[in-house]
Amino acid sequence: MARELRLGEQLLAYAGDAPSDELQRISRSRNVLAAVLEAAIAAVYLEHGFETMEPALVEAFSERIEYARSSHVDFKTELQEALARSGKHVHYTVLEVEGPAHDRRFVCAAYVAGEQLGAGKGSTKKAAEQEAARQALDALGVVPDRI
Repeated sequence: MARELRLGEQLLAYAGDAPSDELQRISRSRNVLAAVLEAAIAAVYLEHGFETMEPALVEAFSERIEYARSSHVDFKTELQEALARSGKHVHYTVLEVEGPAHDRRFVCAAYVAGEQLGAGKGSTKKAAEQEAARQALDALGVVPDRI
């Protein structure tokens, strides 16, 4: 969205006397552009209120909102969101690392309130954590959203 609004170009145009190479770098940075967009939305909200800005905001983000509502993100995100509703957090721990450096296998566990709710294996730490999160969701009786 920030790119569609050409916020990077606006940064370049109004940046002042910052070094050119640094300006070029930050004007293309996804994180910087996301922060600038967030700040712009917040400024409009603070100045005009939610009711005034809601129609334009919903229209601008409607495709992204629908995608987020209808898509399965990933098991770790699903677990984190489910736990956040009850004020709990998940912690992942690597239990085992097997195999040579070029062919590692990981075993990770998902802990909630000190209790292991899932353990997963994978060729990457991320994959093992995803499986552990899936098992934790099962243990909690949470059915992840599917497309």
